[in-house]
This record gives sequence, structure tokens and C-alpha cells, in this order.
Amino acid sequence: MTRRKKIGLALGGGAALGPAHVGVLKAFEEKNIEIDMIAGTSVGALVGALYAFGMEIDDMIKVSSDLNWFDITELTLSKFGVLSNAKMKRFLKKHIDDVHFEDANIPLSVVTTDITSGEKFVIEEGNVLNAVIASACIPGVFVPVRFEDRLLVDGGISENVPVSPLVAKKADLIIGVDLNANVPKRKPSNIIDVIVNSFEFMLMSAAREQVKKADHLITPDLSEFSVTSTRNAKKKIQIGYESALKVLNKI
Repeated sequence: MTRRKKIGLALGGGAALGPAHVGVLKAFEEKNIEIDMIAGTSVGALVGALYAFGMEIDDMIKVSSDLNWFDITELTLSKFGVLSNAKMKRFLKKHIDDVHFEDANIPLSVVTTDITSGEKFVIEEGNVLNAVIASACIPGVFVPVRFEDRLLVDGGISENVPVSPLVAKKADLIIGVDLNANVPKRKPSNIIDVIVNSFEFMLMSAAREQVKKADHLITPDLSEFSVTSTRNAKKKIQIGYESALKVLNKI
């Protein structure tokens, strides 16, 4: 009897473009394609964690549609960033509790970056909430997260579409989701936009090399949206869904 191929899904970073990942997951469920392992970076880690710990797609759609920046962020006086990630942690805890990687329904890998050394640091055990908020910690915007003896920030610096953890876990088929592939240049309106735009341009360039080990790549065209605006979540979800179907129909 032929063994079923183990499928790994790499959910990339993209800040407020993250609802598109929910659409991708919806397409997987509709096609009855089982995901055996998930790797996430930044907002991909957040969405991946919700799904890996059993949150239903309909609930994810509702949460994504109702969410705004102030539900997961707040200003801080820290010298390391202008926004605190405490609200994001409370948001995650509300929806999946204070869980550990070992208890996930689907094995999860979260990519972060050690801001002291610049090294990629993949977290696959211990507390999930701390790992996710670290992975989504855009440098200069959010305060870095202390993890053991490390100071961690956004995983996008080291691997924005996190294919390598799935390679390490010996996934037979790796499907990547790159939310930044079609993001255009937009005139910033504030300092957060300046930092995030600069960050996203860097990620776009690096991702081209990172995704080469993916067997298939889903690239939703989200060029009409800002990476810093949480508006139009339902449309982002639909675009992610349609983009995923085009790829999954070929597999």
C-alpha cells in the first residue's frame, strides 16, 4: 500500500495581509487536503497557531473580519519599540489558551530571529504564545521578546516564508504561501508605515531565494491593500482562498 505523502504548509509574514492565510486554509479544507505540519512566520505564525490548536475556519473568518490593530497592539514607553505585544498575547490566550507546542493538533514550527546574532531561531517546544508574539515582533515597531537567554524579533528577517522547518521535518510535499509577492510601493503616512514598508521590501527580495525549496507556491495578489491596514479582511480572505484553489487544483 502506497504511503500518503506528508504535506507541510509554510505560512509567510505579511502583517495586516494575514487574513489571506485564513482563505488558504479554507481551500485546503474544502479540497479535503490534510495538513501534516505547519510552519509560520510573523502573522503566519499567528494564523498557524490558531489553526494548529483547533480553531474552526468559520471562527477564524469572524475573528479576522472583526479585528483591528488596537485589538492586538498598544503604545508603550519602551526604548526598544513604540508598540507593546501584550495585547497580542492576550488575544491568543483568549482563543487557544496558554498552550504548549507539544499539545498541538498539527505539529507547529514558529520562526523567529535572534536580534543579537541575526540568527534564525525556530521554536517547536515550550510556550506557544511567547513564540508567536516574538515571531510577529517587527523591529522598531514592537518591543523584542525575551526567550531564555535570547532577545527575539520577527522571523521574517531570517525566513519570511518558512520552508526550512518543513524540510527539516522531512515533509514530502511543501506548499508555501507568500503574501508579499505582489505588494506594491505605497506612500507612507506615518512612522509605522515607514518602518513596515522598509521591512516588507527587504522581505520581498529575500523570499525569492527562500521559497525555492517549496514544491508549490501560493501568491495571493494583495497589491490593492496596505500591509498596515486591517480593513477589507473578508476580501483578503477571498483572494487567499481563490489563489490557493488554483494551486491545489493542480496537485
